[in-house]
Amino acid sequence: MLNKILRKIEKFIPKKLFKMGQPIYHYSLALVGATLYRFPSKKIKIVAVTGTKGKTSTVEFVNTILEEAGKKTALAGTLRFKIGETSKPNLYKMTMPGRFFIQKFLRDAVSAGCEYAVLEISSEAAKQHRNKFIDLSALLFTNLAPEHIESHGSYEKYVDAKLSIARGLAKSSKKNKVLVVNSDDTEAEKFLAIDIEKKITYSMNDAQNISLTNDLTSFTYKGVKIESELLGKFNIYNMLAAIKYAESEGIDLQTIARGILKLKNIKGRAEKIDLNCDFPGKQDFKVFVDYAHTPDSLIAIYETFSESKIIGVLGNCGGGRDKWKRKAMAEIADKYCEEVILTDEDPYDDDPREIVDDMAQYFKKKPEIIMDRREAIASAMKRAKKGDVVIITGKGTDPYIMRKNGVKEKWSDAEVVREELRKILSK
Repeated sequence: MLNKILRKIEKFIPKKLFKMGQPIYHYSLALVGATLYRFPSKKIKIVAVTGTKGKTSTVEFVNTILEEAGKKTALAGTLRFKIGETSKPNLYKMTMPGRFFIQKFLRDAVSAGCEYAVLEISSEAAKQHRNKFIDLSALLFTNLAPEHIESHGSYEKYVDAKLSIARGLAKSSKKNKVLVVNSDDTEAEKFLAIDIEKKITYSMNDAQNISLTNDLTSFTYKGVKIESELLGKFNIYNMLAAIKYAESEGIDLQTIARGILKLKNIKGRAEKIDLNCDFPGKQDFKVFVDYAHTPDSLIAIYETFSESKIIGVLGNCGGGRDKWKRKAMAEIADKYCEEVILTDEDPYDDDPREIVDDMAQYFKKKPEIIMDRREAIASAMKRAKKGDVVIITGKGTDPYIMRKNGVKEKWSDAEVVREELRKILSK
């Protein structure tokens, strides 16, 4: 409701003046929300995860390890909101809802007897003060790459928004605070420079005897074998972040390994869609749905299956959002995919066909353009042969396709894949 009111007010206020007033507006609402729900973060361990990529997966790894250790947890992130055994999807199309939502969520977690709340915090959340008045116990930093440049104004401001979350940890009233940092990232030193009592780093060098197949990811950590059905080298980074934090909480490595193995799938994150249970032996190709919203993440998912023929389905955002990515994403898809179908994704206020045509010019291998996203997904799977991999990127678990004037078209890549795949296999 507040968003709708704000959108209406915005039409009557000069743009410059409106932007100037936004920080005060967001900060005030954060303060009112925290006060209304009696500052619940002071009563529960808050584990935050931030970074450009890997936030959602890292949050899920932390949660599953804590649960395996017998802890009652709450979780709030891009995919879902969970308190104890109760979980519901996040339909807000924002990583961290603000205003009163997150404070109420934490109050409900405290009331339910949760010991830990694991939160994703995005740069947009930090920019709009949604994480204010949440006393963090730990922060896990995954990585940084150019993202949301138009929204923040520059890459430097984007980085600073992320760093502000770490500064929030430093100011937290919690005792024994922990900062976990990916030391392989180019921005690691900026996080490590922040004054926090306990700093822990992780690196790919911490993982020994790495094995990456199309069915299993495994490595050895301090002599203990870690296995996961979540594929790709990028997931090793996410696991290491969770492992390092869990160790800081005194959880033994055997428990950590069991927790990681129990996490079989993360919706929209290299999510495998397999209907062989319903159609035995008929699906001889693989289909994955992945968010892959940055050039680095697109490379990561494609490289995971680089030994196979890849048929890629992708589009790009509009409405002034990261237009620079169009060229980069097109060139990556052109390099890794044998076939590419460009399609509608999240046009917002831009013309969807213009977005796709803009991308098409950067391909050496001419891509096919199918603007209807359902039709594009179906076409990719129909042409897949034995051993091929169809990779559908850009939406992940996003519940809507965003169109002009804030119109939301209900959507699910995974559901559409299953529906169209059933039609194909039933023939």
